[in-house]
Amino acid sequence: MALEAWYMDNSDEDQRKPHKLDPNRPVSLEELKHLGVFYWKLNADIYETDPELQCIRKERGYSFMDIITIEKNTLTNYEEKLKMFFEEHLHLDDEIRYILDGQAYFDVRDKEDRWIRIAMKKGDLITLPAGIYHRFTLDELNYTKAMRLFVGEPVWKAYNRPADDYEIRKKYMASLQEA
Repeated sequence: MALEAWYMDNSDEDQRKPHKLDPNRPVSLEELKHLGVFYWKLNADIYETDPELQCIRKERGYSFMDIITIEKNTLTNYEEKLKMFFEEHLHLDDEIRYILDGQAYFDVRDKEDRWIRIAMKKGDLITLPAGIYHRFTLDELNYTKAMRLFVGEPVWKAYNRPADDYEIRKKYMASLQEA
């Protein structure tokens, strides 16, 4: 099954709920691509030896990798980390995540500054471009195991909104005008 994405409602209800509009307004992979968001569906059961993943990593220069499990019993400062991940922010580098187990949501802003929710499931690999405002949360299962990929050494710094004066944000916004 393909990736599912949709425009979000403005409800303050639990961030882990789907927050679909009524009626639902789906967002296609093509629309995500116009925002610089790229997606692959892989076989997470063979991630350690998967030739397709190895090919993507080589082509895109993803030299560093680690794995994070996000659930109440394993992640130190779980509640604080979830709040931090859900704070709207950007990075100076692309964010690359591969869901190995469980589920989660990435929310990204479109050209009109509206939230799009991307439902990530086992086998989904996504890249968010440097400079895009986004946030992350678990869904109601409260569990995901994800591979984090980086070009070179990992950079964990998030720049919370507003960060419009950063050069990477200006570059990202200019790329949207070209798309």
